[in-house]
Amino acid sequence: MKYFLYARKSTDVEDKQVLSIEAQVTELRIIARRDGLEVVEEFIEKRSAKKPGRIIFEEMLRRIEKGEVQGIICWKVDRLSRNPVDSGRISWLLQQNIIQKVITHNRVYLPQDNVLIMSVEFGMANQYIRDLSQNTRRGLHAKARTGMYPGLAPLGYLNDPRTRTIVVDRKKAPLVCKAFEMYAENKSRFEDIANYLFKNGIQTRATKRWMRDGGRPLKKDQVKFMLSNIFYFGHFNYANEVYEGRHKPLITKKIFDCVQEVLKIRGRVRKVKNEPQAFCGLLSCGECGCAITAERQKGHIYYRCTRKKGKCSQKYIREELLDTQFSAILTSLVLPSEWADKLSLMADQEEKALTQSAAVSVQALRAQISTLTEKIARITDLFVEQDIERGEYLERKHALMSLKRSLEEQLLQLGQNAAGWLEPMRKWITEAQTLDIIAQSNDLPSRKSYLQKIFGSNLTLHSREARGAPQNPWFYVGQAKSNLPESDLNSTLAEAERFELSIPCGMPPFQGGGINHYPTLPRIPTLS
Repeated sequence: MKYFLYARKSTDVEDKQVLSIEAQVTELRIIARRDGLEVVEEFIEKRSAKKPGRIIFEEMLRRIEKGEVQGIICWKVDRLSRNPVDSGRISWLLQQNIIQKVITHNRVYLPQDNVLIMSVEFGMANQYIRDLSQNTRRGLHAKARTGMYPGLAPLGYLNDPRTRTIVVDRKKAPLVCKAFEMYAENKSRFEDIANYLFKNGIQTRATKRWMRDGGRPLKKDQVKFMLSNIFYFGHFNYANEVYEGRHKPLITKKIFDCVQEVLKIRGRVRKVKNEPQAFCGLLSCGECGCAITAERQKGHIYYRCTRKKGKCSQKYIREELLDTQFSAILTSLVLPSEWADKLSLMADQEEKALTQSAAVSVQALRAQISTLTEKIARITDLFVEQDIERGEYLERKHALMSLKRSLEEQLLQLGQNAAGWLEPMRKWITEAQTLDIIAQSNDLPSRKSYLQKIFGSNLTLHSREARGAPQNPWFYVGQAKSNLPESDLNSTLAEAERFELSIPCGMPPFQGGGINHYPTLPRIPTLS
């Protein structure tokens, strides 16, 4: 009678269960020599038997069904199978006398034996792997509840094998932070982020399936996943549930929210076939709403409507004439020195008042955070008592945790610098005073940048004339200068009911007159 020798371990990782295969093969060879068994071939497999579909096991059974051998030598029957499908096949081949013997280290299975014995042992092997899976899952959930992410660390972090925690990768973490900042500015594509990381040593790794696929820039999906990963601001998602992590955040919740807004508004960017001109992307047609493009003809640059929506009667305009109009617009919005001095004085007064009143706002934020913590605990209790469905629980918990994180960052910001939001206003005062320098210079890209700050997407071209309503606070500057003499601007400012700055996301607005020092605190969802 001829035999196949079969040995298996549950993982294909070389540094795990190193001695398992070697020990099995050595013992089985000893059994074969002792009993004088003819071993035709040895089959060694490094794969879990939890599911059917093992390649080497399938090949062994195929050759057994062809009649090449009549028996199997293995350490225990759980090496052959831990799932009902493969267990049933082994039992059926044994009952049909295709397999005449299954020899293990402690017993021999024959076709005439009671089928209950082998069935029980196969059932115990299957139940063991099921219990192991449940116990492992329970342990991972318990680890997640303590704030420790039970998985591989994302880019910018490392798994510490000594402490079994996740620590910051000092080499790659600054690059990840820079990638978030670049994308939050809404000036970079996924490809730009991937190329930036690639130039600094972050690249794809070769896999077992694609050995030549390593050493390249990250793919767009990988960059998008990184920019959408809540792990970087202190939370993590495990088994469709959000947890507060104990790891060190690389970015603030404010920057993460900015990136998510950019991800929402960004579409596919078309490849630029021609060299872009200075004012491209700044204007739209005042008649049909299409974009304004530029082309070079006879040594001059002309701007015209793209006419993507059909016919349009608007005519072209030369770049020199358009630039003259832009210079005049910027000059009309220059902040007079008296007004600038008055605004600076008001900012200094507000800074003193804010320092004194910051304690009240800090106390209010702490009360809101405490309320949110209680609500998270209550909604968890409702889920444990099975009063709400899992989907509703996860959705409401995620919303509460996200809001709590935002309030915690506001609290931290107030504690570090209560008057920090005044800095954008002081920066705006300086920029508004120097608009005439930008208007008179030959730096067209800088002129475009300031026009985008002032008008956003409100600039249109109609009848060869650039038109548009400036955003706050530039709107009030232009309105006051056109209606009042310069000497009366101070009183107009002091009586204004609302004077608001357009500040980057996350910063509270400056409001003159009835000044509101802090943003309105978010409304906390109620549990119904």
